[in-house]
Amino acid sequence: MADEIKTLDALKDAVAGAAAAAPVEDDAAPREPVRDSLGRSYATGKRKDAVARVWIKPGSGKVTVNGKDINAYFARPVLQMILRQPFEVANVEGQFDVMATVTGGGLSGQAGAVKHGISKALQLYDPSLRGALKAAGFLTRDARTVERKKYGKRKARRSFQFSKR
Repeated sequence: MADEIKTLDALKDAVAGAAAAAPVEDDAAPREPVRDSLGRSYATGKRKDAVARVWIKPGSGKVTVNGKDINAYFARPVLQMILRQPFEVANVEGQFDVMATVTGGGLSGQAGAVKHGISKALQLYDPSLRGALKAAGFLTRDARTVERKKYGKRKARRSFQFSKR
């Protein structure tokens, strides 16, 4: 019995020593910038059914979506404002050129997808921007999508019109 207690104590000490010796990896390894051979960072952004492929590189602040200028593709000022939000939060307005291709969904979902992609690409280009972008919630994919239609219903939840007679 005494031998068992001694071995248990020895095991506990060994486990405690190993746990204390293991390095804590919270912020031990700083993030490295991820850039391709042309000095660009790439990220994929998603929102609703829209998927955006986004490349950013240092430049004058020119934004191109599907080969068109931002003013031509996203005509509504609200959608243009959505695309500018990550740059304003990170305080890098006019410092990066953006080239994006986006498919699926409508214009609002596409604007959200490009915004998500820009945010992810910015934090890959310069990891020091991650804190501000994460605090603003721009690195989180908005998981809200359209609810599926159920059988026996006119839409997802809307019933057919009731007739008493």
